Amino acid sequence: MNLDLRSAILRTLADEPLDKVALSKKLNLPPAKRNELRDLLRDLEREGRIATIRNGQFCIPKEADLVTGSMLFLTSGAAKLINTADGQPELFITAENTSTAMHGDRVVARIIVERGRPAPGSGGKQEGRVIRVLERASETIVGTLQKSPSFHYVVGDDPRFVHHIYVPAPTPPLNAKLGDKVVVRLLEWKSRHLNPEGVITEVLGAAGAPGVDMLSIIRKHRLPLVFPNDVIHEAEDIPPEIPQKELSRREDLRRKFIFTIDPDDARDFDDAIHVEESAKGWTVGIHIADVSHYVRPKTLLDREAYSRGNSVYLADRVIPMLPEALSNGICSLRPDEDRLTFSVFVELNRVGKFVSARFAKTVIRSVKRLTYKQAFAILRQPPADDLGQRVHTAWKLASILRKRRFENGSLDLDFPEIKVWLDETGKPTRLEKIDNDISHQLIEEFMLLANECVARELKHARQPTVYRVHEKPDPERLNEYRELILVHGFQAGDLGHRAELQRILASFKGTGEEYALKIGLLKSLKRAKYHPDPLGHYGLNKIDYTHFTSPIRRYADLVVHRSLERRLGLTKLSPQPGEISAIAEHISVTERIAADAEKESVRMKKLEYFQIQVNARKGEVFKAIITEVRNFGFFVELPDYLLSGLVHISVMDDDFYLHDAPKARFVGRRTRRTFRAGDPIDVIVCRVDVFKQQVDFRPAPIESKDSPKGQPPNRRPDRKSSRSSRRKG
Repeated sequence: MNLDLRSAILRTLADEPLDKVALSKKLNLPPAKRNELRDLLRDLEREGRIATIRNGQFCIPKEADLVTGSMLFLTSGAAKLINTADGQPELFITAENTSTAMHGDRVVARIIVERGRPAPGSGGKQEGRVIRVLERASETIVGTLQKSPSFHYVVGDDPRFVHHIYVPAPTPPLNAKLGDKVVVRLLEWKSRHLNPEGVITEVLGAAGAPGVDMLSIIRKHRLPLVFPNDVIHEAEDIPPEIPQKELSRREDLRRKFIFTIDPDDARDFDDAIHVEESAKGWTVGIHIADVSHYVRPKTLLDREAYSRGNSVYLADRVIPMLPEALSNGICSLRPDEDRLTFSVFVELNRVGKFVSARFAKTVIRSVKRLTYKQAFAILRQPPADDLGQRVHTAWKLASILRKRRFENGSLDLDFPEIKVWLDETGKPTRLEKIDNDISHQLIEEFMLLANECVARELKHARQPTVYRVHEKPDPERLNEYRELILVHGFQAGDLGHRAELQRILASFKGTGEEYALKIGLLKSLKRAKYHPDPLGHYGLNKIDYTHFTSPIRRYADLVVHRSLERRLGLTKLSPQPGEISAIAEHISVTERIAADAEKESVRMKKLEYFQIQVNARKGEVFKAIITEVRNFGFFVELPDYLLSGLVHISVMDDDFYLHDAPKARFVGRRTRRTFRAGDPIDVIVCRVDVFKQQVDFRPAPIESKDSPKGQPPNRRPDRKSSRSSRRKG
């Protein structure tokens, strides 16, 4: 890229808007440079550094109230413009102002509300209108084939895409049947007031057939199912044996008691630890799979890993970033096998305060592979052997680090997860809640420590790399979140103060509302992303932070490994500043795609699990918490399944219920039974809408004799008295 020409374009357009011909003359460019100018203008527009206005002229966006960013659609049909360029504001865009943009598209929008004034219902954001789609996130839509009396159409799986797509009647060889899941390629779409047209390019199978749901998600998010043959061959050509010459160059740790702790079903083990305690303090070694030794820059493996950006963990499979020969083979830190690692050695004093860190290429031989359940069982009992003693020692230090981290202002945003257990046909048989217990926390603290140490080293050395950043939240969003907290009966002060935010997180810890309120906080915070500058991490309250500890499954970590190699003088190859920005933007996008696909796959299997309950007419009772009361019913959260749903007023048929808007509750006219936010409630599934990805519930029958005398069913105990009792206990 010609950086001088790039800078000259920006300087010139800062003075006045110009079209391509006028700009070329202003810059005195020879004819041979015109193609380069065209390419640079295209790149600068996509980045949001310039924008096209009337008569094909280019300008600096802020001078014309234009903002470039990515569309994040909401279920309401409105959208947010995120990932904006050059500090431009994020915008709220109403449904009627989205034009023909779709979720994930890169667009140019014009600010249409007075600068500095948020739009109503926008979450404090200024309002905008899409004026141009720069780049489609995808040219295809996955959906279900339907037919009206006159034409065929496809209903998209994504509820955020509200338009039906007209398609020609299916013909061989893609002879889709009504109800089949299909992939549609969109044709030119000029107006949101007209339904788009498309062409069926692939038939996935009948909706509801085994495996079609996951295949639909894979196609929807354009996830790669297989590796190209030349990439597989390049991976398989890497010798599994470690040459003696390579071993001699490395620090030999094969006699150290090093072990791994990973999920039960994990096969790619990319981190291992050892911890030693002394009178002076602690020595901890964090040993990470040396993927950069095997995956060299600009190779086929590297290009494929960059394209994928990260591994994707769906409910029924893993789509790895690297071929199995590497991810589950020579890079995976399997026990009793020599493995190449990149190690971080940290010295801490007795109270866990950082003293020093060093970094080295090493070789290890893991003594034991533990699952989280095994590690948890060991920590629940006194040490019985050397392994038990080592695990307890590691937790002793990890608990000190964890305590210090929260004392220093880190936010407790840990979440449980739902593990979906499937049978051989892919049907869900069980949902298991996986809590962030001490076995998870043990590993988490050492990974955070390594990531921070590496980031600090690279920043101080001014070595270009990719940082993991989490910017400060907008005050308006925190104020909105405060209102949500108050609705749930919790008192909250100024959440702009970190100590108050920590206090409120602690106040609802262990309550039925905890999950819903933590989700609400996450929605109020900015999303973490990758960036070439060390902007810090708000959630962790760390000045220096990056990702170093998972290079098997994240390309960001592979980039950071290469940067650290350059810092240590082990290589002359590492990403340059110009490359880092593009890498950071790309892997931030692939991370978001992976997260969306992973959440959707688990949610689909949850919906299928509850649909099985409906079909079997089991009437199983689930414990829930009311999270929000509206005039048409109330929303509930099932804490054991991390699933929310609606109880519509029409299914509350044991009484006539009145909506008390000022107190945000329903009250039974005859029984005086109340339903309000924060109340526990037993519910039964009554309907599952797979298309809208929603579950509807109804209250389980309740016997009046089970209610305390003089207290209507579902009445919540006084919050103050219940907390006092817990303190006394």
